[in-house]
Amino acid sequence: MATSHLPSNSIALLFISFFVLMLCMEYAEAEAEAETRHYTFNIHYHNVTRLCGTRTILSVNRRFPGPRLVAREGDRVIVKVVNHIANNVSIHWYEILGLQLQYFRHGIRQLTTGWSDGPSYVTQCPIQTNQTYIYNFTITGQRGTLLWHAHISWLRATIYGPIIILPRRNESYPFQKPHKEVTIMLGEWFNVDPEAIISQALQTGGGPNVSDAYTINGLPGLLYNCSFKDTYKLKVKPGKTYLLRLINAALNDELFFAIANHTLTVVEGDAIYAKPFETDKLLITPGQTTNVLLKTMPEFPKASFLMAAGPYFTGQGTFDNSTTVGILEYQHPLGHKTHSKNLTLIRPSLPPINSTSFVANFTMKFRSLASANVPKTVDKKFFFTVGLGTSPCPENTSCQGPNNSSKFSASINNVSFTLPSVAILQAYYYGQSNGVYTTDLPAQPLSPFNYTGTPPNNTNVINGTRTVVLAFNTSVEVVLQDTSILGAESHPLHLHGFNFFVVGQGFGNFDLNNDPAKFNLVDPMERNTVGVPSGGWLAIRFFADNPGVWLMHCHLDVHTSWGLKMAWIVLDGPAPNQKLQPPPSDLPQC
Repeated sequence: MATSHLPSNSIALLFISFFVLMLCMEYAEAEAEAETRHYTFNIHYHNVTRLCGTRTILSVNRRFPGPRLVAREGDRVIVKVVNHIANNVSIHWYEILGLQLQYFRHGIRQLTTGWSDGPSYVTQCPIQTNQTYIYNFTITGQRGTLLWHAHISWLRATIYGPIIILPRRNESYPFQKPHKEVTIMLGEWFNVDPEAIISQALQTGGGPNVSDAYTINGLPGLLYNCSFKDTYKLKVKPGKTYLLRLINAALNDELFFAIANHTLTVVEGDAIYAKPFETDKLLITPGQTTNVLLKTMPEFPKASFLMAAGPYFTGQGTFDNSTTVGILEYQHPLGHKTHSKNLTLIRPSLPPINSTSFVANFTMKFRSLASANVPKTVDKKFFFTVGLGTSPCPENTSCQGPNNSSKFSASINNVSFTLPSVAILQAYYYGQSNGVYTTDLPAQPLSPFNYTGTPPNNTNVINGTRTVVLAFNTSVEVVLQDTSILGAESHPLHLHGFNFFVVGQGFGNFDLNNDPAKFNLVDPMERNTVGVPSGGWLAIRFFADNPGVWLMHCHLDVHTSWGLKMAWIVLDGPAPNQKLQPPPSDLPQC
């Protein structure tokens, strides 16, 4: 019998065709499973009573905190935002990989869809009164917990809510399936309009008034006046595992969190799975999310336990030195009713307010669970000082800033970022940068000094809308160095449009000759927000694989208002899916 033989190149071609076919079938199956989820966010005025008084706040759908945005990995999400208030608004979707929104987004990576990212005057003009904007994005490569919030001035004080990204159907968590999932949002409450607070501070040059309370899911808790009934309660069953989705939506404060007599297992940060580790207390900065497993006691404990959140602060100014609490309440396994007033109420201990050692040890425990695609070699290196500074008072006026002779300011490499009157992304897309922004932010300080030692005599900053341009897919390393100007302080830095790898951190001044050898390039944690250590430095790496204009800023809103921010401009790549998409037809106008 004759035997036919295929040429080797034909066999290779068949193999490649079969492989491509399998990929296409897998992709088609994933596409078929994906859903399109529609949400409508109406921005309204809303009366809320807290701390013995009632005031009007801004909220989404008259809910505080705002509604949950729930989707699965791979889903398309369409959010119609309607502005019914006098303020201009925008929403940021916290680094969802594929969305761009100016009112609600924190974490969703807007892959080629930067028009939905949300920061006003960076990726879009804000949504004006009685106007509508539709945010349209697909969730790619993320599952876990993120945050949406307003991204203009201080409106996010009350306009915020959770983003819950579930795994694809038929996929499971890389840990034990929890009995129940619970979202816990930490926030701040102000007895007066936060917009009035920051407006006055920027006018006088002084520090803004601090919040009147911290909150858990919008409630201050029983330690504050008139708040016994405004206390969050989490009812649990003995012998069960609960997934707690922790989110810090506070405006200006990094917060410690703990539950009395309970150990938490950290499994995720910023919608990225982490190698599990146990802790009895944790730190979460504004904008960060942390998923933890809570394993309840095996038997009814005849006690209730407080969960508490309080500030981590190392600066020199004033801060809200109070504590919010909720109650972890066990349900009797036999259905017996036990009045909570008859149970012992146990309170947890939080770290000292300025415990930099605890914070450093805790943050260094985070390691990525999956293989880290961290850049091993770097095309572009940047050394950015981040910290406070001063601006001179206007002529013939007095100020309430440092020495009552200047205004508080903040900067990156001594450049305090000024928002333009039009959106940078629009100006970039249409080639109209003149008078809007420049591309000359220094890659390192122009006047080096002992960053964590004695500050220089001249602390004045330079003002400007200075950006950095990156070629598509550039591998980037950024060393963020805190300074002692007006006091060393922790700065939670958030990068829009990308996740990054935290490859190193330390106290004191970054040592270019010795510190890089200690970088973790094996399993560094992937995040979108991370705290630069007080009096120290932090190194991150990422690939600039997302074309558009992307804000990087301190997530303490007072520092953002003072100018501690900058923008990356990432150029288009050669392939069609590596180019910034055209703007949507309903993009708001300035």
